[in-house]
Amino acid sequence: MCGSNMSAPVPAIVPAVRKATDAVIFLHGLGDTGHGWAEAFASIRSGHIKHICPHAPVMPVTLNMNMAMPSWFDVIGLSLDSQEDETGIKQAAESVKASIEQEVKNGIPSNRMILGGFSQRGALFLYTALTTRQKLAGVTALSCWLPLRPPFRRCHADLGPLVPLMFGSLTAERLKTLVNPANVTFKTYGGMMHSSCEQEVMDIRQFIDKLLPPID
Repeated sequence: MCGSNMSAPVPAIVPAVRKATDAVIFLHGLGDTGHGWAEAFASIRSGHIKHICPHAPVMPVTLNMNMAMPSWFDVIGLSLDSQEDETGIKQAAESVKASIEQEVKNGIPSNRMILGGFSQRGALFLYTALTTRQKLAGVTALSCWLPLRPPFRRCHADLGPLVPLMFGSLTAERLKTLVNPANVTFKTYGGMMHSSCEQEVMDIRQFIDKLLPPID
């Protein structure tokens, strides 16, 4: 097991059309980059929201035979009882908290920010949201799980072979014991593999628009 090296490339940013009063920090899954999600947000963005899509640092991943790839922390296995990279997860969570602090310094209060992520990063954001002292507008977590399992939206594909649907439903139930159950929404998308789809992206947009309306 190894801790993650969080020196990563400059994030892909979709700037607000006018002055940014709100922010979405959204991170990709294992082996990906932030560019794809930045493109998705560019097509659905609201003018007052800044979208920040960081790129993960490259590191060996145990699950993939120690091949080096973009990863936020090491992944040991996919079963419920798999060992977890506790050090790497906690280091990565601190980097997320630093990103939140940076946007606060840029003039955007934390309660006008949404954290979002797919797969591995969605898992990290759930952990970060539950451990940060900053008040957030919400979290949207796609096809992921709650790591170090000690208002959120959870979305999940029903045919995901990498992160099974059971992980998503168990995570949603666990979240309801940690926060107000009324603030937890769990959605599934029939026939979708471990990826995203147009309907899911539109649901994300509705979630963002609901929690981050323009400031008059």
